[in-house]
Amino acid sequence: MHLHSPTLRLIQKTYRMAGHHERRTVLRNFASLSTLQAITYILPIVILPYLFRTIGPEKFGLIAFAQAFIQYFMILTDYGFSISATKAISLHQDKHEKVNEIFSSVMIVKAALAFASLMLLGCVIFFVPRFRQDWLVYVLSFGAVIGNTIFPVWLFQGTEKMKHIADINILGGVLLAVFLFWSVRGPQDYLMVPLINSVVILITGLLGQYIALTKLGVTFHFPGQTSMREQLKAGWDIFISNVAINAYTTTRIFAIGLLTNNTITGFYSIAERIASLCQTFPLTSFSQALFPRLSKIFRKSRPRALEFMRKIQQITVNISLICLPLIFVFSPFVVRVVCGGVYEETVLSLRLLLIAVFFVSANAFRVQFLLVCGKTHIYSRIHVVMAMIGLPVIFLLISSFSYVGAAIATIFIETAIFTVTFFTVKRLRFRN
Repeated sequence: MHLHSPTLRLIQKTYRMAGHHERRTVLRNFASLSTLQAITYILPIVILPYLFRTIGPEKFGLIAFAQAFIQYFMILTDYGFSISATKAISLHQDKHEKVNEIFSSVMIVKAALAFASLMLLGCVIFFVPRFRQDWLVYVLSFGAVIGNTIFPVWLFQGTEKMKHIADINILGGVLLAVFLFWSVRGPQDYLMVPLINSVVILITGLLGQYIALTKLGVTFHFPGQTSMREQLKAGWDIFISNVAINAYTTTRIFAIGLLTNNTITGFYSIAERIASLCQTFPLTSFSQALFPRLSKIFRKSRPRALEFMRKIQQITVNISLICLPLIFVFSPFVVRVVCGGVYEETVLSLRLLLIAVFFVSANAFRVQFLLVCGKTHIYSRIHVVMAMIGLPVIFLLISSFSYVGAAIATIFIETAIFTVTFFTVKRLRFRN
């Protein structure tokens, strides 16, 4: 890279804006999470081609459909704690008793939501023939909900101990790969995929609890109802937003599975997973590392936090403008590597989804800033409105254009969210 490139200058300016301790903490957490993202980026590149070729597009599509369905229970059990509890702990991490109170309240609420999810899953399987036919796939997949419930990722993020997240999930990723390659040898072994995934997530969840109770020194005690109500109230807007967001993200694969067949679902879900990898690495690790620190910077100086956010967002846009067109051009090669052949359904879906990925990346830190400055109601309103518009658009376009309709709907929705968020943050800056 040229020494005086715009991206490098932006990085240098952003680096200087933070204090020495802030830079060191953010960079350390970014390094840990980037290592995790790199491993989780590499593993799917190895695992997805093996599974797709070994169990075939139809069974792969069935498992993708089941995972999309189970994702709704993930949203319910996560509630809004991934944001609200992270923020609360980051602001009180020096107050040990307060951290214990938040930890205990959140864990009890999440456990209650997990139990409710299990009961709801049982009802769906019993009363809906489509789900009853492959009931074991959904039951085996549900273990991931329990593991996700007990893994206190929000505690590690709030205390800025992201290394624990990286260590645990890297171990989980390696175990997942080893068990899958060892156990899945043909289409007849497709049930091993959700089973192994659930077992590994349960193991990582238990390890997360062990580290929280031993190395971080948190203690569990039954909190008062007031504390639990406070956590529920704090996470409500985020929860509604998460429900709305997944109404037009997870629902795409779910809707394709309902309206088409498992084979088409398999082809499209591969495209979504590749696009998701392009979207999350390394953006997610940087975003997670930055959120608790940005909350503290905002608490000290709003203008400084605004400027910090703006510079970081510009960096992500520049990186996207370089990387995404290259992936677009080489999509047939990428699909051939993953699927063992150039499937036109997957190539076309991937190319369309990459357009949506750009708008997500170009909007990531503006969205985060809304949460940092306490505008959760605005964040929630944006996504609820887009869900109300986007959900019928998804079903309409899939009904009319099959899997292509899902990708087109994604572009429409993400472009609209980017536009609304851009002008919302701009108006907040103008007023302040």
